[in-house]
Amino acid sequence: MTDKEQIERLVNEFIKGTNIFIVGVKVSSSNRITVLADTMKGITIDECAELSRHIEKNLDRSTGDFELQVSSPGLDMPFSVIEQYRKNEGKSIEVVDTEGSRFSGVLKNVTTGGFELVAEVKSKDRIKEIKELSFNFEQVKSAREVIIIK
Repeated sequence: MTDKEQIERLVNEFIKGTNIFIVGVKVSSSNRITVLADTMKGITIDECAELSRHIEKNLDRSTGDFELQVSSPGLDMPFSVIEQYRKNEGKSIEVVDTEGSRFSGVLKNVTTGGFELVAEVKSKDRIKEIKELSFNFEQVKSAREVIIIK
């Protein structure tokens, strides 16, 4: 079976000095390797193919067969690294906190500790008002981009 740390090392070796960042690396028990990567502008198919070739040429198929998939995270995937928050600053996102409450709004002021969300919130007397909510990353169960079709 392929070692996850080995794959992460190969990916980090490839992305050093580029604008690509790792979103996630998974290696299943059946040796299916999945690498999710992105850039602030969105990773291209060519960049994924180059990364895939780099990984594949540095792995030895004689020690074990593997399946390799390199892609961007899907639109429906929750954010898993701070770079995804930074990439989506100024965009609409949905946040579920650790208590299960759901908030939708515009992502602002991403820092190493958390972010702010400008959201429409109903008050106790059912009046909607715009509020700036602050979240620490530890408070967030999931966050993902909201696609708005106009």
